Amino acid sequence: MATPTTIDASHFHHTPFYCEENVYLLCKKLCDDGVANSEGSDLFVVFISNQKKQIPLWNQKASNRADGAVLWDYHVICIQINQGGDQPLVWDLDSSLPFPSPLASYVSETIRPSFQLFSDYDRLFRIVHAPIFLSCFASDRRHMKGSDGHWIEEPPPHEPIVAQDGTEHNLNEYFNISGSDGIADVKASSVKDAVFTQKHGVVIKENQLEELFSHISLH
Repeated sequence: MATPTTIDASHFHHTPFYCEENVYLLCKKLCDDGVANSEGSDLFVVFISNQKKQIPLWNQKASNRADGAVLWDYHVICIQINQGGDQPLVWDLDSSLPFPSPLASYVSETIRPSFQLFSDYDRLFRIVHAPIFLSCFASDRRHMKGSDGHWIEEPPPHEPIVAQDGTEHNLNEYFNISGSDGIADVKASSVKDAVFTQKHGVVIKENQLEELFSHISLH
């Protein structure tokens, strides 16, 4: 399905510091607008984090630096595969790069794998098929409340997202990512099966991201 070269990101809902809900609504809108398949089968929700909850990303709108670097505790983006053979696209509402951006350029400009980092800053990626995420994800926003019960950051105007089975909060199951959860060989058929069937998807390292999506695109 053809996708415009760029889209005005302001057409999509965005609440700062609530990237998981932003991406949830982004996936729904891409489906509703016909940019993605109606069920979101060509979309994947990607949580980026690590055990230390310290992940550097570049070209982020929230940054005050010239290079756009931000040290997030976690971040969430959407990746769309293209059955026509074009490379996958990254939808990141917090990025200053073109929206969407080709995966290869997003990796080089935002993740910057050539930049030498201490191991505490290694980025891990949880890849979840969007149809599963849209039915299973829930957040009551408890992670954004301080010990005094007040909001750390103002919440989105819409009601909290509740999973189809009635679950009210499972965000932590998605953004808690450990290197021990990672898979060794992204080309194994079991990995592709897991991406399309598992509630929490699969966890990979940053140097496996493009390889996994070149493999998934053959599905």
